[in-house]
Amino acid sequence: MNFIKRKILPHISNFMNYKEAIVIYGARQVGKTTIMKMLINELKTINNIPEEAVFYFDLEDLEMLEICNQGVDHLIRYIDARTSYNLNSSPASSQGKIYLFIDEIQYLNNASNFIKLMVDNHSDRFKLIVSGSSVLDLKSKIKQSLVGRIVTFEVLGLDFEEFLWFKKKKYHMDKIVVVDKKTQKELKQLFEEFIIFGAYPRVALISEIKDRKYYLKELIQTYIKKDIRDIGKIRDIMKFNNFLRVLADQAGNLLNIDELASSIGIARETVYDYLILLEGTYITRRLTPFFKNLRSELTKMPKIYFEDTGILNYLKYNDIVEKVSGDLFENCIYAELRKTVGLETLRYWRTQSKQEIDFVIQHQKQVFALEVKNIYSGQKTTSLEYFSQKYPNSKSFIITLEKRRKTKENILVLYPWEIYSKLKI
Repeated sequence: MNFIKRKILPHISNFMNYKEAIVIYGARQVGKTTIMKMLINELKTINNIPEEAVFYFDLEDLEMLEICNQGVDHLIRYIDARTSYNLNSSPASSQGKIYLFIDEIQYLNNASNFIKLMVDNHSDRFKLIVSGSSVLDLKSKIKQSLVGRIVTFEVLGLDFEEFLWFKKKKYHMDKIVVVDKKTQKELKQLFEEFIIFGAYPRVALISEIKDRKYYLKELIQTYIKKDIRDIGKIRDIMKFNNFLRVLADQAGNLLNIDELASSIGIARETVYDYLILLEGTYITRRLTPFFKNLRSELTKMPKIYFEDTGILNYLKYNDIVEKVSGDLFENCIYAELRKTVGLETLRYWRTQSKQEIDFVIQHQKQVFALEVKNIYSGQKTTSLEYFSQKYPNSKSFIITLEKRRKTKENILVLYPWEIYSKLKI
């Protein structure tokens, strides 16, 4: 099989010989099943684990789901009837483990108890690797009792470097600092495609634009407008769809819950419920402010971003618009930073006098301030200058798709693909 590697794969592989169950979670269609198949391929081709020692169950298959729902003992009897592989007869290098992969475990009636029993009673013989699509479904079924029994890995959409791998483009992002005009032009075109169509692996592999649009439309219709409504038990479909459209219009802006509730005609509590639902299903994310002094630095009001710009593009215009707007570009940089530096370190900054920085990254004693501008022509950046005065040890950056002016004093002007080499965290 010709798999395209993902950065998370070696991190998961490192835990294959530990007794804890591995839990892989993330949105639908971001590649969790493919990652499981890559792990299976590694076991067979690199670790020489025989075929009969590896089992894969997809719980969207009702027969497989029924087998698992009958309990751990029933499942083990099912496996024992199909393998002679055991601790005593296996090579020492394989530790005699049977590797059990269970995809879409959120469909299991009692996933938490199932994992607990497998780890506590059968980890000498079985290594359990499971996946789940919805954080909400998964968290409700994998409870506190599993602390110390599982290691979790979050799978997101492609970052830009992975996107290039999927496009069969050979670039080493951590080494790209100064590039020739031809390379620069190609990277710009590829990043614009990345912004417009988003970061789903399948989209990156589709060459025809009309087919990419069709795939995204189907993903929204079957996943966002059906699966998510079912998960959240949404009753008023029209108001939920209006909520999605209004959020798409507000992407990158401050999120005023009262205004949002009033404009759609729903209760504040319903707005919060919808936001939690969309965050738990990897559609949107609230970004909280960075501050050291609450008196002079504004509000606890978050900004709203979408996790995928292809989804945002379609929801905002009811189609894929093949033009990069400033809002879409900023949202893409949010998604890229979210994947490369993590949500724990990522904030925005705004003062009562409306000085604002798009993104602030705080890691230990390092503080980075980033302004996002589609085109940078050397315009004055008062917010960055003000932030630098307030936080003299910080470093300032402007992220742009088109540099019409080189680096200013104390401010680095970067292309998005230069983030990898400049933001070493």
